[in-house]
Amino acid sequence: MPGFAPAGLPVREYLLVGLTAAAVTFLVTGVIRLLAIRIGAVAHPRQRDVHIKPMPRMGGVAIFIGVVAGMLLAWRLPVLSRAFDYSYEILGVAVAGGVIVLIGMLDDRFELDSITKLAGQIMTAGILVLFGVQWFFFWVPWGEQGDSVGSLLVLSGNQGAVLTVLLAVTMINAMNFVDGLDGLAAGIGFIAASAICVFSLGLLSDVGGDVGAYPPALIAATLAGGCLGFLPYNFQPARLFMGDSGSMLIGLMLAAASTTASGDIDYSRYSASDAIALLSPLLVVAAVLFVPLLDLIMAIIRRTRRGQSPFSADKMHLHHRLLEIGHSQRRAVMLIYLWAALLAFGAVAVTIFDPSVVVWGVLGGLLLAVIVSAVPRLRQLANRRRP
Repeated sequence: MPGFAPAGLPVREYLLVGLTAAAVTFLVTGVIRLLAIRIGAVAHPRQRDVHIKPMPRMGGVAIFIGVVAGMLLAWRLPVLSRAFDYSYEILGVAVAGGVIVLIGMLDDRFELDSITKLAGQIMTAGILVLFGVQWFFFWVPWGEQGDSVGSLLVLSGNQGAVLTVLLAVTMINAMNFVDGLDGLAAGIGFIAASAICVFSLGLLSDVGGDVGAYPPALIAATLAGGCLGFLPYNFQPARLFMGDSGSMLIGLMLAAASTTASGDIDYSRYSASDAIALLSPLLVVAAVLFVPLLDLIMAIIRRTRRGQSPFSADKMHLHHRLLEIGHSQRRAVMLIYLWAALLAFGAVAVTIFDPSVVVWGVLGGLLLAVIVSAVPRLRQLANRRRP
């Protein structure tokens, strides 16, 4: 993929849409907080929770309202309205998002069982597929196809649908698992959506402004704006939790943005010398998923080894471990932000700048993140050695 060239791209329009989503989310969050208190959508402290007093939840409704406001503005803008003229993907994300938020609202109020929520997640992922959000091509770096290294897998409708549903359900649950500290899920959602938006703008430049590349940047921009507008209410000390209505919405929209950005790229138009560009969509998706997925996989292994359900709750998530070794809530959240940003924007940067420079920069950042994460533990060990 050639260098990122914002000239001629609707960057200002995307920025306006994102800021609109942020402003609307911020303005309606206070109203949603009062509504959550009135209907009893309140999270009472449990043994595994970090908060110590009842907290209203259902903030995902405010994020969804902001996202829809951003999409409606884009629909009225002369340039971005093209994303609606030739594709139903944006409409599909809005419909699926509304359904997943409704399921999350019911869970925030009545505590639905895990099987019911899983069925709802699969249904909303299926809605995405019905509106055309799914994987069509998949490039693998082995084998040969013509004069190029690697093989292009053309997925059938059923194969693409299954892959899309699996990615969406996995991302929804990963974001749900990671939502354990004030501002954590909203911040990761903002970072991941921003990275996908930057990558999508690079893709839009690469294809010469083709209208097919408009939806992923629009989905990512509205989600980033919604998460940003919600953070002032949710960062520690929080006044409102996003609840499952928010975490599941963020996971669904990240899956949709990743799929629309990567799933329908015609990789056959690239040469073997563009191996990094060919791998970049997968790298972006993997980077976006890494932090919450790592936490999800560790939780599943930990619980199944104990003979528990993978959906049972405990207090051994990544953010709990950071608190255990001595980090404050804010510092633990900022550290996870750092890890997520390094991985997500590092994956995007290899498509824009010299890959060798990017790799060394990311490795240096990861080393710094490891040292900062380990500082409290090192202090504890040093104190123990003193007489």
